[in-house]
Amino acid sequence: MAASGRSLSLAFSVLLVSMVLVSATDNDQSSLKSSSEKILTKVIGIQGIIYCKTGSQLIPIKDAIARLTCLAVDKKGYETAPFSILSKPADAKGYYFATLSPAELEQGWRLTKCKVFLEKSPLKSCNIPTDVNKGKTGTNLRSPRLLKTMNLYSIPAFVYTSNAPAAAAIPPVPRPY
Repeated sequence: MAASGRSLSLAFSVLLVSMVLVSATDNDQSSLKSSSEKILTKVIGIQGIIYCKTGSQLIPIKDAIARLTCLAVDKKGYETAPFSILSKPADAKGYYFATLSPAELEQGWRLTKCKVFLEKSPLKSCNIPTDVNKGKTGTNLRSPRLLKTMNLYSIPAFVYTSNAPAAAAIPPVPRPY
């Protein structure tokens, strides 16, 4: 009976030690996870210039707005519906800027795809978006400048025009002879 008591005591000790080790490992992994999340969750910044093309001139549009649209994956791995943020109105030189902070996202969301679009021109005489640098169809974010607190993306210049795109030329119908 003494041998079975020792075996039971030894088994209990092994179980207790393994529970402590598993608990310590879980704590180490959660602290690693939280530190890597801090590193990976920086603010996204976008910047660029919006112009009006009149003839051969490019004129900066004050108060023009760009839109950042993103998809994300939730903590269960499901893709979210697209969501957007707007830039601040452009300055007199057509420069716009916008930020998306991790604090603005739902808990556990991870960004997967983001694009920047033309959103609004305040000029009635120059408010037709063009697809120059994919302003109409959306340009992907590429190659950020890694700053201490932000991943800053510089977007190629976007352009509005006052001319409606010309209708596709319709070839003349041949006459039957």
